[in-house]
Amino acid sequence: MQPLPDDRTILGLIEPLALAAGRRTLEVRRQGVAVEAKADASPVTQADREAEEIILRGLRADFPGVPIVAEEEAASGLSPDAVGGAFFLVDPLDGTREFVRGGDDYTVNIALVRGGAPVVGVVYAPARYMLYTGRPGLAEAVTTDADHRPRERRTIAARPARTPLTVVASRSHNTPETDAFIARCEPAERVSVGSSLKFCLLAAGEADLYPRFGRTMQWDTAAGDAVLRAAGGRTCALDDAPLPYGPGTCPDDAPFANPHFIARGRPRPC
Repeated sequence: MQPLPDDRTILGLIEPLALAAGRRTLEVRRQGVAVEAKADASPVTQADREAEEIILRGLRADFPGVPIVAEEEAASGLSPDAVGGAFFLVDPLDGTREFVRGGDDYTVNIALVRGGAPVVGVVYAPARYMLYTGRPGLAEAVTTDADHRPRERRTIAARPARTPLTVVASRSHNTPETDAFIARCEPAERVSVGSSLKFCLLAAGEADLYPRFGRTMQWDTAAGDAVLRAAGGRTCALDDAPLPYGPGTCPDDAPFANPHFIARGRPRPC
């Protein structure tokens, strides 16, 4: 494996891949979406597969030898045997249910994990024409034009917690444990958002807290988590240690499953 370039260069290479993949998802949706079920009964579409192909082709050309864990390849049993100290996590279409029903809250996610932490990430919401990027020391929100090219950039930062708290929660995967946690944070305003956009709302200073007490995979969270950490926020497991990335972080589950976690702006609100 060749040495990785600096984080700014990495971000400059993965950003256009997310934009191209996002463009393709909208093209597929306009043509009509056929939904299939994977082995775990979760939905998958042609858009998931074609977006992943675009991303993997680009990553393998730009970063030869760097391991990649991608959702659809993993579903087919193609995860790498070992990931070493640095690897990519890819979710080509996070929020497939939202995508299928014609909603806007789905995203394309690419992240570089180094030393067990997501350090560079891009989250693109193509139906919103909004891109979020993060690398150590800099997080940005980028609007895109009708051709999915970057238009305007602004630096974003997680905000200090406010009263009442704004708590973001999953639109499709709510749990009683999540409800109980939010109840302990009262007074709080609850906002339901799909996909990794929940991390991005925290990073942009538009929300304070994102508790997740349901099952997620590392490709679901890594890119949004990278953006949030770059914006000054944090994502922790329930022991208050930073959410770890890599195989085997969630005992008795799949190799790249996450434990439950809480993502926050700054400082810790509850």
